Amino acid sequence: MSQTPHPYDPTHRHLEHLHGEHCGLCRIEVDHVTVVAQGDTLLQDVCLHLHCGQLTALVGPNGAGKTTLVRALLSQIPYSGRIRHMDDKERVLHSVRTGYVPQQLPFDKMMPVTVTDFLAASLTRRPVWTGVSKKTRSQVRDVLSLAQAERLSGRMLGQLSGGELQRVLLAMALTPIPDLLVLDEPVSGVDQNGLYLFLDTVEQLKRRHHMAILLISHDWSLVRQYADEVVLLNKTVLCEGTPETVFGCETFRQAFPAVKKEVE
Repeated sequence: MSQTPHPYDPTHRHLEHLHGEHCGLCRIEVDHVTVVAQGDTLLQDVCLHLHCGQLTALVGPNGAGKTTLVRALLSQIPYSGRIRHMDDKERVLHSVRTGYVPQQLPFDKMMPVTVTDFLAASLTRRPVWTGVSKKTRSQVRDVLSLAQAERLSGRMLGQLSGGELQRVLLAMALTPIPDLLVLDEPVSGVDQNGLYLFLDTVEQLKRRHHMAILLISHDWSLVRQYADEVVLLNKTVLCEGTPETVFGCETFRQAFPAVKKEVE
């Protein structure tokens, strides 16, 4: 997949107006980040950049530290090193919005909760069992529209397919529109139609809202098709670059010897 030019490259400033609600974030710098817990080194001297307007795929074997890195990015665990959020004028931003889509949502599928109820609960302090206001319903419709899930508004949450539920979770992650969107194996177990609809939606969001997107995935065909950059992690960064660069490096072949045919 061809790389989207960075919108703050002076040769491409005319593209900035295409990205809609630009928040001011330009990139996230992860600078020599190390995480140690109970004497175990979970991450060692990790350095990478996440750029707005790009989807970066984070790949690596089980236990490589992918979830640990995400938790560090979300400021959920202590770390040494530095994580900085920079704007296009090289200024540090002290507050950014982050959206997170998990691999799955554990819940009681027998609960009488509609998609509208579920999303409304995150948009208002008013208990949804007292009713959902017209204003909140309008907000729910808008955010479902962003996730191409408007028709799901009246459905029971427990009756959704895997792909439908992931689009609802994506809608929740877009409330409000984030600067950084983290997708943690979001289409694992989702059928092919739901899988491609989800990622096509993410691709549109990236272009429209110019957000930085971090995707954790082991689906190599999807990474090749949708990622602008790939980072191969195994406690530290082993290789990074375009999908072709990373999939073609010897380090990747050694880490995933069984997937050679999938990435060729």
